[in-house]
Amino acid sequence: MRKIKSFQVDHRKLDRGIYISRIDSDIITYDMRFCKPNSSEVLDNITMHTIEHMLATFARNSDISSEVIYFGPMGCQTGFYFIVRDVISKDKILKTIRTMLQNTIEHNGEVFGASEIECGNYKTLNLDKAKQACREYLDAINDMNEIIDYDEVNRR
Repeated sequence: MRKIKSFQVDHRKLDRGIYISRIDSDIITYDMRFCKPNSSEVLDNITMHTIEHMLATFARNSDISSEVIYFGPMGCQTGFYFIVRDVISKDKILKTIRTMLQNTIEHNGEVFGASEIECGNYKTLNLDKAKQACREYLDAINDMNEIIDYDEVNRR
């Protein structure tokens, strides 16, 4: 059986950042690594859940919303998948991700979708934790000038 693309990258070489995990026809999967893989740091469920609510909402309300396919957490608790159509430049993706993070950090209202009607586990949300994780991640990617392809990581 063939390994899936994300199992083919050497996770020991990954750090916090944004990576192109795979390209399928006109769809690109970006891996937003909030944490260094296989370190002692992972995102707890409440933080991940809240970030998912916030960033998914901001992505679907951004100027690239018509190209957004999916935003959701990685099972390993180190980050998120951001899946979009391949009509947007990497520079625009980077700018959009930074804006989504900044919007979350500056958000003063309720967590989006934080009700029993809108969410299957609405009591496990904490905006302060999400803001802190987004702030740390934004600091980590602030100096990034380009998004790295997983194939490039393996060549290092």
